[in-house]
Amino acid sequence: AGLAVGLIAAGLEGVYLAMFTLAFAGLLAAGASAFAFTGGDDGILGLHPPPPFATPAAFYGLALALGGGGALVLREVMLSPFGYALRALRDAPARAAALGLSPRPLRLAAFTLAAAAAGLAGALFAFLKGSVFPTYLDLTRSVEALAMVLLGGVGTLAGPLWGAVAYTLLSDLLLAASDHWRLWFGLLLVALVLLLPQGLGGPPGRARLSARGRSERGA
Repeated sequence: AGLAVGLIAAGLEGVYLAMFTLAFAGLLAAGASAFAFTGGDDGILGLHPPPPFATPAAFYGLALALGGGGALVLREVMLSPFGYALRALRDAPARAAALGLSPRPLRLAAFTLAAAAAGLAGALFAFLKGSVFPTYLDLTRSVEALAMVLLGGVGTLAGPLWGAVAYTLLSDLLLAASDHWRLWFGLLLVALVLLLPQGLGGPPGRARLSARGRSERGA
């Protein structure tokens, strides 16, 4: 699915790419509410892990292995020549083009890889909840994911992980503490963004990636 959408999205940049992905999410949400095989507005119910992973402890181990393994794969991709090519396109598009890097194939590969990672996370989420609904495809979910990335820090792998943990904990704690939790949650997010513009995992994560990159180039 990521490859199919990426064939169109790879030709876009910046805000146009962001708007296209948000618009496509809205189309998917509308389609999920209309098609019979998705259960319509009722969603798909009764999703359970296969017998070897049916217990909470076994499913936790499966989720930890797949999630941790996926994060390690993405980390290696970031530190590979492909990852450095993507960073070159992001930081200096003109210089990257002068070096012979073609933006469209690289963006298409990155888009497909990101969709695969999101699909893995979505599959685990479906088994965790036991059901999925069309509302999981609406713009609110996309904005939540974006908030996690901004909160943790853009440009690192650890940043969005820390951002997801902080976002989930803050929302759960404030939801239990106040009826106006959205107000306090928004104020806390604004404060964190102002106090930590690099995000929760920003500078340390970039320092580790840079150190490893220098050591690999030296070797």
